[in-house]
Amino acid sequence: MSLFNAYSILELGKDSAGIAGNIFAFGLFVSPIPTFRRIIRNGSTELFSGLPYIYSLLNCLICLWYGTPLISIDNLLVTTVNSIGAAFQLVYILLFLIYAEKPRKVRMFGLLLAVFGIFVVILVGSLKIADSSMRRMFVGCLSCASLISMFASPLFIINLVIRTK
Repeated sequence: MSLFNAYSILELGKDSAGIAGNIFAFGLFVSPIPTFRRIIRNGSTELFSGLPYIYSLLNCLICLWYGTPLISIDNLLVTTVNSIGAAFQLVYILLFLIYAEKPRKVRMFGLLLAVFGIFVVILVGSLKIADSSMRRMFVGCLSCASLISMFASPLFIINLVIRTK
């Protein structure tokens, strides 16, 4: 097998894994739709928590930033899926804000502002790192941490189910 063929197989594998990851991530992004149908139908967020959408938005923004050419080259799939994910999370958060009671609305809006503030700090701070490989490592580690946070966020819902039986 020639070196060119091995490289082509690796590229094909990378692209296939990336496309499969995007499909699964899209499924994850649309999974709250039944919850928001219920919220809209009942006109209330009931006992639902908005924290998973906040965590997911922060994760999508950080991963979107990681996928840009300023941080890592040749990551178009990471950029596209996370920009779509961020749009979905913003819609969910806006719907949550519309239907939440005033104290929860204020708290969620504060958390949304905090997410944007944290993202701006990450964006500006990472751009101050001159070494591109160190910048990529820094944003990559933040991306991993935010992914763990996002996937742990359903534990809030499990906590609610256990408390309300």
